[in-house]
Amino acid sequence: TVKGVKYKTKSGEELKAYAPLTIVCDGCFSNLRRALCSPKVDVPSCFVGLVLENCQLPHANHGHVVLANPSPILFYPISSTEVRCLVDVPGQKVPSIANGEMAKYLKTVVAPQIPPEIYDSFIAAIDKGSIRTMPNRSMPAAPHPTPGALLMGDAFNMRHPLTGGGMTVALSDIVVLRNLLKPLRNLHDASALCKYLESFYTLRKPVASTINTLAGALYKVFSASPDQARNEMRQACFDYLSLGGVFSNGPIALLSGLNPRPLSLVAHFFAVAIYGVGRLMLPLPSPKRMWIGVRLISSACGIIFPIIKAEGVRHMFFPATVPAYYRAPRPME
Repeated sequence: TVKGVKYKTKSGEELKAYAPLTIVCDGCFSNLRRALCSPKVDVPSCFVGLVLENCQLPHANHGHVVLANPSPILFYPISSTEVRCLVDVPGQKVPSIANGEMAKYLKTVVAPQIPPEIYDSFIAAIDKGSIRTMPNRSMPAAPHPTPGALLMGDAFNMRHPLTGGGMTVALSDIVVLRNLLKPLRNLHDASALCKYLESFYTLRKPVASTINTLAGALYKVFSASPDQARNEMRQACFDYLSLGGVFSNGPIALLSGLNPRPLSLVAHFFAVAIYGVGRLMLPLPSPKRMWIGVRLISSACGIIFPIIKAEGVRHMFFPATVPAYYRAPRPME
């Protein structure tokens, strides 16, 4: 049972603070998560960050995703004169900044693929030398319910940050937890509180699993591949979103947490795959195109089903069948 925290002041004095519930949210580098969950952290890629100055993005006041080779590049405004650029570099190792390999990589591999409007600012930012790198972590939320403590935020739930959904999930989790704690008058029965708060892990799933699954799936779809079927899927996704209307509003509502329905996510994902197959079949199908279409559907299944399995099929699609869903606070009042 967790009874509180020990901490040190700047002068080195060690103090203790006791509380009936300790909420652990010490970020992606958490050194407390091991006690509260199974931390299987994967690092699929790294972000290389730059700040571009005095440039105009092709679409003002919008974030931009460039479907580059080998993986996506993000641009988004952070002030009236600055644009943040995040270059995704697959794998856990990035070119060295110190010996100039990074600058060379950015100029020769990345720069030719970015919009011409921001090319000069991009080169100027590289020459300025303020390049930062950050590993992109992905970790399923696999908790060990522990009396007296609850894990939240990046310490608990991390996915690839391409979609920027981590904060949406964290804020949604806070609302779920607030609603669970609201009717309680007494938090001091640690084991009863822990049993009651197990419903938190079920109630958070519709929003969290939708955004988490989308983050993992989009990163895989948007990354370049030597497989022609995967590249067809990537182009189909871009063209599907370009149709506008429900074809762009639907995925954006999922991305932002406004439509936390996992079934809608699966429907849109396979609509993209079917749209991609339909394009291959027109104007006349050929054996080669039909084979690519079969591989495209197979590739789509290979992307989304493992992610859904990791999130938990039952919690994601049938949360009402999980006993914790019905736990009420009455014994604790």
